[in-house]
Amino acid sequence: MLIVIADDLPASAIDLLRAEKGWTVDARPGRTADALAADLSGAEALIVRSRTKVDAPLLAAADRLRVVARAGTGVDNVDLDAASSRGIVVMNAPGANSISVAEHAIALMLAAARGIPRADASMKEGRWAKKGLVGAELRGKSLGIVGLGRIGQAVASRARVFGMSVLAHDPYIAEPVAQDLGVELLPLEELCARADYISLHLPSTAATRHLFDANRLARCKPGVTIVNTSRGDLIDEAALADAIERGHIGGAGLDVFEIEPPADGRLTRLPQVVATPHIAASTHEALELVGLETVTSVRDFLRDGIVRNAVNFPSVSAEEYRRLQPALRLAEALGSFVGQGFDPTREARTHAIGIRYYGALAEAPGDLLTSAILVGLFKRILASGISLVNARAVAAGRGVEVVESRSSRARDFTSLISVKLHTSAGERWVEGAVFEPGAPRLVLVDGVAVEAPLEGTLIVLANEDRPGVIGEVGTILGRHHVNIGTFALGRGPNGAIGVVSVDTPTGDVDDEVIREIRQGAAVRSAVIVKI
Repeated sequence: MLIVIADDLPASAIDLLRAEKGWTVDARPGRTADALAADLSGAEALIVRSRTKVDAPLLAAADRLRVVARAGTGVDNVDLDAASSRGIVVMNAPGANSISVAEHAIALMLAAARGIPRADASMKEGRWAKKGLVGAELRGKSLGIVGLGRIGQAVASRARVFGMSVLAHDPYIAEPVAQDLGVELLPLEELCARADYISLHLPSTAATRHLFDANRLARCKPGVTIVNTSRGDLIDEAALADAIERGHIGGAGLDVFEIEPPADGRLTRLPQVVATPHIAASTHEALELVGLETVTSVRDFLRDGIVRNAVNFPSVSAEEYRRLQPALRLAEALGSFVGQGFDPTREARTHAIGIRYYGALAEAPGDLLTSAILVGLFKRILASGISLVNARAVAAGRGVEVVESRSSRARDFTSLISVKLHTSAGERWVEGAVFEPGAPRLVLVDGVAVEAPLEGTLIVLANEDRPGVIGEVGTILGRHHVNIGTFALGRGPNGAIGVVSVDTPTGDVDDEVIREIRQGAAVRSAVIVKI
């Protein structure tokens, strides 16, 4: 059996594989793409870090490849669709570098608070600049953590040791989990207004890009220090530099940047900024742990068929997986819909999700369908960290209760999935079915029958059932050059529900459109849902 290791791994990790009888390990970092493609002929496993790009052509050259393992968390450098289509399992090593990243976040806070880089630079220049280097203590300050996953939780526990009060924003963490950590959960706006330090621990997604833009930074507490060890595009760097130069933002500790290395040194040259070259996870301990966790998963998969830390592997046969594809698309779309169904200006912290299967789907593998619903629910905030394999573990780790049931009761559709999300802002209940030829359709929203496509960009309205609402919404969309694809309506005892599929020349609907729609006298709520 041939295993190819394309990037650097610790010797202890490589030796673990070489200890297996009959296994050949080709560990040679730095190969060109063509050379690697040639070396993958006959290989059953490929192990990479972030440097090697595992794209479709490379996978096509690997005629016997069974598994690709990424020694690290993110799998942005692996073409998951291409791997899945070829039946190749993709694994990662989540959490192995959490402590290193958390400690680096704390180090950046301390360095910024005490001006350590400036003090060190002055000493190296032979200056004793003591008077100009009065710092601040972390004790008694408030730390706001945006994203309370593994790393965020590790930062929280360390910050409390320094005597900091810890606030957090994460709609997908249940209150009991936060209470156990001694963390106060808050809406993002309130966290920004109260925190003396803000540490970011979010993935890079369309929803999180420039989450901290000029408007958000302006609403932060004056003098706040922002720390980012997560993803560079969470922050609008030009806006951050402006805010620091104006004196509204006190400083920043940055390990990640939108472009690496940064093309413009304006931000990193500011004396209030402590900058490091994306090294938060670069410790001897983290590299060792990541390497060992990765090769252990590969070894157990190749030797025993055990699947761990897979990001694309369903627990059904390939034939059954193909048969379930329409239902899986419906399940993921419903999860995505229900997770976006709340006004983003209100805090909607998820604590439970109820799922019910009707008809033929009551006999289908519920574990897989439920996982697909959870993938849809969490995908927008976790990017590459959620899959059919780990979706339930992610929900459990965030304190989200999953309740499933099946019913043989006759409904209007032969197969139906019902999903109800329970949050601190209320409930959202949706149902969907698969229409021919395999297209997922929405059939009910909050008890109101309404049939609409489950794809693309949707505007979901709740309004009073009275004349003029459709015309007013259509006028607003037309004024903003937003084209209406379909406009589905349903009427219930407490009002009407509308689901509008839309498209624009730019492919997006901005917040101004939704604000105008919400201002309509008869409109109770309006949200954008992107499937």
